[in-house]
Amino acid sequence: MNTQSDTDSAMGPRDDRWYLSIMSPNTKGDKFAWLDPTSIYINARAFQDLLDDLLDDLSSVEFDVVAGLDAMGFVLGAGLATRRNVGFLPIRKAGKLCVDTDSVEFGNYSGRIQNMEMRTPAFAPGTRVLLADQWIETGGTIDGAIRLVEQQHGVVAGITAIAIEENERTLGYRKQYPCASAVVPGSTWQTQCNAQFLESFNTYEASKTFPHAGRV
Repeated sequence: MNTQSDTDSAMGPRDDRWYLSIMSPNTKGDKFAWLDPTSIYINARAFQDLLDDLLDDLSSVEFDVVAGLDAMGFVLGAGLATRRNVGFLPIRKAGKLCVDTDSVEFGNYSGRIQNMEMRTPAFAPGTRVLLADQWIETGGTIDGAIRLVEQQHGVVAGITAIAIEENERTLGYRKQYPCASAVVPGSTWQTQCNAQFLESFNTYEASKTFPHAGRV
């Protein structure tokens, strides 16, 4: 695993998105996502570098609030909102909020039809909302979130995630909205994500991701 000093001296700060290599492969079968990025959040240096990279890529995007998608989008979205000094709005799976809600139906990455909800009213008309999800595979969940924001006359200011896999729907999002992902389009990481297998899985060791005081 690269250290921060290795990255800085070889390529400039974080140009290789080193933290992507500490994500874990799926060990539980087809009912689960094909990888687990949460080791990035556990490792303080990795999480801070991820937020730095995404916010650098979003530097020209103006937004008033970050909406995080249930559930891991809460982690990424709250981190970005805190760093950018704006509010955070959770978009929940159906039945979780104890206030009046708007609801939409969407198809998730596994093909299941689900419902998601957002409190109503959540913001004033014209509010610029950055949508944050951990990983965008088919784009169905983001589609539901876009519709929720627009139902309340908000403006989708952009979309952000660790990775946005490439397909007809997600490529359409990149054309329509400012999009920032730690996995950069055209990179080797993007090719591997599209194939849903990272070369780093071949040498993955959980202990390499553990946080340690003063170093990654």
